[in-house]
Amino acid sequence: MMRRPLAAPPMPLNGPRFNEFITVPKVRVIDQDGENLGVMYTREAMEQAQDVGLDLVEVSPNADPPVCKFLDVGKFKYEAQKKANIARKSQKTQEIKEIKMRPNIDDHDYDVKMKKIFEFIEEGDKVKCTLRFRGRELAHGQLGMQVLQRVQADTQEIAKVEQFPRMEGRQMLMVLAPK
Repeated sequence: MMRRPLAAPPMPLNGPRFNEFITVPKVRVIDQDGENLGVMYTREAMEQAQDVGLDLVEVSPNADPPVCKFLDVGKFKYEAQKKANIARKSQKTQEIKEIKMRPNIDDHDYDVKMKKIFEFIEEGDKVKCTLRFRGRELAHGQLGMQVLQRVQADTQEIAKVEQFPRMEGRQMLMVLAPK
């Protein structure tokens, strides 16, 4: 581990490197108006940025040489944070919703469950159909399979089967995902 000299300022924890934190000897410089000033020494570029009243901020550290711009660091970090927040808000997480049924489900109950399944899939969520067997129903696994095949056939246009029906203990599971 390399030690930092006592007189050196602390490294920025997050965000781009700026001013004295830029350690490379030469950088490509872009001024506040977007004009390319070319490759120059870091010290010289920092002095030019201070003359304008701005900071020298490293915007592309992986380039060769790194690209730096004359910017206000605080404003730059604030704008980046705002962009990240907007991206996070607009991101839709896909949830798995669960619908529970029984193997001897009645037609009306089935229709109500199907309405919910369509609702969930249209919202972009996955649906986990669970068929619970009790007592002697376990001996008639084919009834549960018929119910799940019926669900699959009814949702064929808007959903695809992500996980085909399988037994897990006393329940039969199937997962549907939007097309």
